[in-house]
Parts: sequence; C-alpha cells; structure tokens
Amino acid sequence: MWDTILALLWNNLRGTGMAWKGFDWDAMERLYQSGFITNPVGKARSVELTPEGREEAERLFDALFARR
Repeated sequence: MWDTILALLWNNLRGTGMAWKGFDWDAMERLYQSGFITNPVGKARSVELTPEGREEAERLFDALFARR
C-alpha cells in the first residue's frame, strides 16, 4: 500500500514540492523511514518528497496509473 500512496503523493504535488498528507499514518511513517518524504508528524497538512522520493514516486505513478 505504501507504494500506491507514494505515487498518489507525487500526483498531488502542486509545484511547491509539497503534497497533502491525509493518508494512512503507518504508510506515511514507512515512507518517512525509507527516506522518501519529510517527517509527517506535526501540524502541517503536507509533506515534502525528497529527491529520491520524487524519483521513486514518479516511477511508481507511471507503473501503476499510466495508460498503456
């Protein structure tokens, strides 16, 4: 499930590098521990994808949602 969430975070980027974090907390923590996003704990409603997170998120989005 965390891979789908990472792909959806990439899709949700708004040009600022920030993505809404309203997803499963366990998955968000796993993404953080894997180094794909900034710490999801806090009052902010969004997280930032790391450079590695952006790369992996784009790859996953294409693999999971792109038309073939």
